[in-house]
Order: sequence, then C-alpha cells, then structure tokens
Amino acid sequence: MKFLLSFQRRCRRSVAGMLLGGLLAIGMVGSAVGDQSWESLHGEVRRGEVVPLETILDWLEAHYIGDVLEVEVEREGGYVEYEIKLLGPQGQVVEFEFDGHTGQLMSIEGVRINDMRR
Repeated sequence: MKFLLSFQRRCRRSVAGMLLGGLLAIGMVGSAVGDQSWESLHGEVRRGEVVPLETILDWLEAHYIGDVLEVEVEREGGYVEYEIKLLGPQGQVVEFEFDGHTGQLMSIEGVRINDMRR
C-alpha cells in the first residue's frame, strides 16, 4: 500500500522549514491513506517501531542542500519506507529512500547529487 504525501510548496532548508514541511506531510496522511488510518502509522512512530519523519528531515538537512518537494510514505507487508524528493540549488530533483524502521538511507536517485552535499 502506498501513502502519497505531496506538496508543491518549497520549504526553505532551515530547521523550521523542514519541520513545517514534515508537519504538513504528516497532517496530510489522514486524507491520503484510504483504508489504512494515519493513527496506525502515528502509533508505530510513538512506539518507536518507525523513525519519525522529523528525524529523516533533520538528517537530510545536515547532509544535503535543497528544498523538500515531496514526501511519500510507502507500506508493503508491514515494511515502511520514506521517499523524499529535494530540489537542488541547480534545479536538479533528487529522490532519497530511507528505511522507515531504522532511518537508514537506502538509495539516492538523480543528477548532480554531489553538488547538493554539504
């Protein structure tokens, strides 16, 4: 099952902007989840079974330059994955995939990724 949390507003790469983006994304879960309630995901985060989105966004801010374009939370068979797209300083779009249970970066796709590294 895929939960799509998309917003086109660009959040500045400050901590406040990243947190705002994370809160907007979390707030949108309820309307995008369908038959799976957002309370289930929230409960998993609260119990420590899933890494909070805020933690992932903090890591991205510390390691990469860019604006959050889109956040997706995917769930397949109990496995949770965060997919986050950033808009880089040269207009490049880069997608980062994180394991939702460990917070580990699993993959990066895009162009001129090294130009976004801090």
